Amino acid sequence: MKRTRPSSLIGLGVAGLVVGFLAELAAAGMGQPVFIPPLTLPITLVAVAIIVIAFALPIRRAVRGRSVRRIDPFQATRIVVLAKACGLSGALLTGIGIGIGAYLLSRDVLPGGNAILLTALTTAGAVILLVAGLVAELFCTLPPGDDDDRTETANARSD
Repeated sequence: MKRTRPSSLIGLGVAGLVVGFLAELAAAGMGQPVFIPPLTLPITLVAVAIIVIAFALPIRRAVRGRSVRRIDPFQATRIVVLAKACGLSGALLTGIGIGIGAYLLSRDVLPGGNAILLTALTTAGAVILLVAGLVAELFCTLPPGDDDDRTETANARSD
């Protein structure tokens, strides 16, 4: 599996920014209330980030040789896919949070309550999810020399 490319993250972030801003603009233009993220959203994003890192730590220990427990390759594949999904969704949600924040700050009258604070917390939670996904993905990669050494050993045995 290939590592997540920065261009994918930037593209999703920009797409999220545009969607977040335009969705708020469309809602306000139709007389609907704008979307203000609830407090539970950033809490959930941070909790998912912690969980994905916790799942990736045993794999990192096994890859580095600090654990004698064998890791199931299917489990490792599921965790790396989860990490990649967290990174991509974190990038998208970061863009959406920035788009909502940009819309709220571009108005002449700021919304009441904690709308800007909640939007900033949600954006920060999305950034934490993005970073956790990338770190967990890094934890699940093999060191560069391992595959080469195994291939050379297999070739030497077959000769």
